[in-house]
Amino acid sequence: MIEQVQNPVLEIHDLTVSYDKKPVLWDVDLSIPSGKLVGIIGPNGAGKSTLIKAVMDLIPTNSGYIKLFDQSLGEVRNRISYVPQRETVDWDFPASVLDVVIMGRYGKLGLFKRPRKADKEVAMECLRKVGMEQFSKRQISQLSGGQQQRVFLARALAQQADFYFMDEPFAGVDAATEKAIITLLREMADQDKTVVVVHHDLQSASNYFDWVILLNMRLVASGPIESVFTQELLQETYGGKLTLLSDVSDLMRKEQYPHREAK
Repeated sequence: MIEQVQNPVLEIHDLTVSYDKKPVLWDVDLSIPSGKLVGIIGPNGAGKSTLIKAVMDLIPTNSGYIKLFDQSLGEVRNRISYVPQRETVDWDFPASVLDVVIMGRYGKLGLFKRPRKADKEVAMECLRKVGMEQFSKRQISQLSGGQQQRVFLARALAQQADFYFMDEPFAGVDAATEKAIITLLREMADQDKTVVVVHHDLQSASNYFDWVILLNMRLVASGPIESVFTQELLQETYGGKLTLLSDVSDLMRKEQYPHREAK
């Protein structure tokens, strides 16, 4: 199932990506609307992170084309924010928490321009939103994994982008941090930001997302969670590995979607 979207903020057509001549994504075709909290879901090795990296032009592609806001990435890069997996970051880099968040302002500053007072105020406000303002002078290497993840989210917020890609933002964080992050992402979507998240936990996915992309090297389905997050499509995505959900219908009850009822 692939939901057709009018005026999508992201369009991907015939995307194929290979590593060492071995395809990891095959002929992916999808589009998503604006103002949605989107989950990319699939088993390990399904190409979830690869999909984000291909859209961000961080890896070469074999075929296909990608449009963001009906333009190429180069034309709208300042409207896009990317939060990589935490383990890919050099946390020994000598920078304070505030310095890291201010890096999110560089796209708006222009080349070689120094941050202004207003940029520092934006950075501090973003730290407040993720509950990390008291750590602003702390070295980033001295933080816990969950705290580092909050700081990188603050850096993304400081970009004041319209579209956010987040690669496993809940990996290695405690329950309180995960709750704080998803609450903030929901607020962003309610403000018509589009947030695309690589996610692994099927149990929480039904509560977190408006829109779901089910991926296993090929696109299995893409659409509203009420239509896509079904036992049949999840079984197709995971095959015999799917044992976590014995009754998806229980997870899809109406009362578990209060944020969508509000819309």
